[in-house]
Amino acid sequence: MPRVSIPVTQITRAGVAPATEVNGDATNNHSVNNDGSVWLEVRNSGSTVSRTVSALFASTVDGVAVPAKTWSIPTSASRRIGPFPTRLYGTTLQIDVDNAELKLSAYKVAVQG
Repeated sequence: MPRVSIPVTQITRAGVAPATEVNGDATNNHSVNNDGSVWLEVRNSGSTVSRTVSALFASTVDGVAVPAKTWSIPTSASRRIGPFPTRLYGTTLQIDVDNAELKLSAYKVAVQG
């Protein structure tokens, strides 16, 4: 199956409601449209153990895959992670989770002149 898409909520001065969380899918994992200004909010809804979220790098070094960047999300806690430069992570950010207890949402700031 394809990766589960995480919609990106654009933040403006007018304000926005919190983004709808996407349940972690440790089988299919996730993807996010990335323009380099995207950041994630990852919440561990569990109350017993920390969980791990990973962002995959889009390129290789001398033909060798670079290990994913990982973050540990403590029990009953949230972390804001990013931004993700497109030269490192690509225009489709691939996010892996280790458990459905992780809840994901994505944001970006609208640039206004």
